[in-house]
This record gives sequence, C-alpha cells and structure tokens, in this order.
Amino acid sequence: MAKTTDPQELDTRLDDDLALLTETLEEVLKSSGDPADQKYVELKAKAEKSLNDVKARVSNASDNYYHRAKQVASRADEYVHEKPWQGIGVGATLGLVVGLLLARR
Repeated sequence: MAKTTDPQELDTRLDDDLALLTETLEEVLKSSGDPADQKYVELKAKAEKSLNDVKARVSNASDNYYHRAKQVASRADEYVHEKPWQGIGVGATLGLVVGLLLARR
C-alpha cells in the first residue's frame, strides 16, 4: 500500500472510511441482535474489522501530519539560524499584522 502525501486525498480517504464504518455499524444495529443469529455475528465481525482498519488509518494519518509538522518546524529553525535578520523581519511583520488585526476588534 503506497503512502499518500496529498492532504486532500487523505481527507477524502478518511471520509470514505468513516462512511464505510457508519454503514457497517448501521447494518449491525438494524440486525436482530440475537447472538445466535449468524448474520448478526457476521455483521459484528465486519464492524469490528472496519473499526480496526479505520483506527489504523487515522493513526497513520496522524503520524504523517505530526512528522510533516516537525519537518516544517525544523526547516523554519534552520532558516532562522542561517538568516537571523530575515527571521526577525518576518517575525516583526507577523507581529505587526496580528496587532493591527486585534486592534480592529
């Protein structure tokens, strides 16, 4: 299974996974609920498998976002160390913009 780096594609896959999980759980809930009923047992197993699959994908997506955020922070840190005056200028500009936006309130 290839790793996806496009955030929109990940969001779409996550939405699809959650929709599949919802449909499966609805089937389980509509079932008679009788543990002796073979269909109930099959649907319950299907729901548990879907839930575990979605949990794994959500965990992987979370790990991926964490790793990417860490890389961005590392790159920003390197940039500021290489070009400190530009970093100060960017920080001052962002502070000014945020200050102006907050003063409008």
